[in-house]
Amino acid sequence: MKLVYRILLHLSWALSLLLAAWAVLFYFTLIDEINDEVDDALEARAEVIVKRVLAGRELPVPADEGNNGYFLHEVSPQYAAAQHHERYSDEEIFIPERDDKEPARVLRKLFRDGAGQWRELTVMTPTIEKDDLRESILRWMVCLYLFLLLMILLVTVIVLYRTMRPLYALLRWLDGYTVGARNAPLAVETSVTEFRKLNDAARRYAERAESSFERQKQFIGNASHEMQTPLAVCRNRLEMLVDDAHALTGEQLGEIAKVQRTLDYLVRLNRSLLLLSKIDNGQFPEAEEVDVNALVRRTAEDMEEIYAYRSMRFALVDEGPLTARMNPSLAGSVVANLLKNAFVHGDEGGEVTVRVAPRRFTVCNSGAGGPLDAGRIFDRFYQGTKKEGSTGLGLAVVDAVCRLYGLKVSYSYKEGRHCFAVDFPA
Repeated sequence: MKLVYRILLHLSWALSLLLAAWAVLFYFTLIDEINDEVDDALEARAEVIVKRVLAGRELPVPADEGNNGYFLHEVSPQYAAAQHHERYSDEEIFIPERDDKEPARVLRKLFRDGAGQWRELTVMTPTIEKDDLRESILRWMVCLYLFLLLMILLVTVIVLYRTMRPLYALLRWLDGYTVGARNAPLAVETSVTEFRKLNDAARRYAERAESSFERQKQFIGNASHEMQTPLAVCRNRLEMLVDDAHALTGEQLGEIAKVQRTLDYLVRLNRSLLLLSKIDNGQFPEAEEVDVNALVRRTAEDMEEIYAYRSMRFALVDEGPLTARMNPSLAGSVVANLLKNAFVHGDEGGEVTVRVAPRRFTVCNSGAGGPLDAGRIFDRFYQGTKKEGSTGLGLAVVDAVCRLYGLKVSYSYKEGRHCFAVDFPA
């Protein structure tokens, strides 16, 4: 979930609780204020009537006014002792003329008259329908809540997106950043201190990664270059020993053959590492139009005897001309590594199909054991199953060349066949 949406989700919950609490508080405050005003009017009216009773003056005529009249009657001392002297309540008063009940605020007041007799004065006045008020407040609060929530969230989204533009720009830069490639500079101007620090940290870590990458490339290149001479010397000395075979036993010749195979593997490994280092360092600037169809045919002819050694059938399907502007040596390395990979990892007695079409070059070979890890197949030294003669760098070389020229290499497993495809831009 994006950060903005997570913030909006939390804001929605928080605002819902706050507005609900505010609505409840608003309702009770409003009702309390209305009751205070009505109670003050009832108290004033009751005070006038009580004073007239105590002064022996004539009382207002208690006309039949429904829920807007008063009643005065005598009560027993026991009743007076059991009740509060002033009691306010909300009641429903029946109105005969309307044959219905109407809400009223009622004050019941106990007092002694001049003769010491307890009397109870009941004063009523019309009031609002609190149930209707509650429903009305609820309805309008829901409308107000939705309006405020939408407005607040809309403003929040606008503010967040404007505020977090530097962060999104940094994320886009990091997402497109490739160590060792030509990357656009991080140019994000912002006045937010935290974003400036984050940008500076990203630049520093990118510089460290570039420095480590450069040192690694130099080390691999230098080590591979320096290893060539001692490896060649070792091979020559072993060949000299083999030439003087009459002085060696059969067992010694067998051991020398094993050492030669190991040295051959080291030579291939060293050559592949040196090639990768040169590709990473951009040491193949020469480029020309390469006829991929002819290159595939020549490579297939060179490997025909190798395929026959394992009884593997080879099929070349030419669906149209395919040319690409690139270094001929690197183009040959891509084709050779894919064809060699099909030979090394294909089933004995299986089939290898090479398909050349405009904008696409595909190599498929039969192979048991299920699909390989598509996420790691082009990593250096990754091998699904260790095979003799494989250095684990062939597909890494293919991937490096494709990245250098903007080609797309992909792997798929269909109907028991491993397929590698190289797509060329139009």
